[in-house]
Amino acid sequence: MKRFSEYLFLFTLGGCIYYSFEILFRGFSHWSMFLLGGLCFLFCTWQGLLFAWREPLWKQVIYCTVFVTAMEFLTGILVNKLCGWAVWDYSDQPLQLFGQICVPFMIIFAGLCTCGIFLGAYLLYAVYREEKPTWHVL
Repeated sequence: MKRFSEYLFLFTLGGCIYYSFEILFRGFSHWSMFLLGGLCFLFCTWQGLLFAWREPLWKQVIYCTVFVTAMEFLTGILVNKLCGWAVWDYSDQPLQLFGQICVPFMIIFAGLCTCGIFLGAYLLYAVYREEKPTWHVL
């Protein structure tokens, strides 16, 4: 039950944070971004728990960035292409794929993932008394 509580907490917090970022920077958001943000923040923390925070930070950032980009692509195909909700369109961005993902936002996501890794790890340590994370770059 404790693990479920942790995951629900992280999912909800991640959804709120990402939804708020969109409101702050775009002026609007969509409920699907709450779900996507929650899932991605949960992954950022889960992958650290899986490896007991022993993986080098750069690897964790790569894992998370690939996951977030893949989820952004799948969510985009579902909400933008199949459902036609037009939540976002990166067609005018360089190095984009079907207007759903692009390299500039992938770089932004890498920065957000780094913050998510640190925030999730320290929240679990502070709130749930999980193992204290240790970080190394190489």
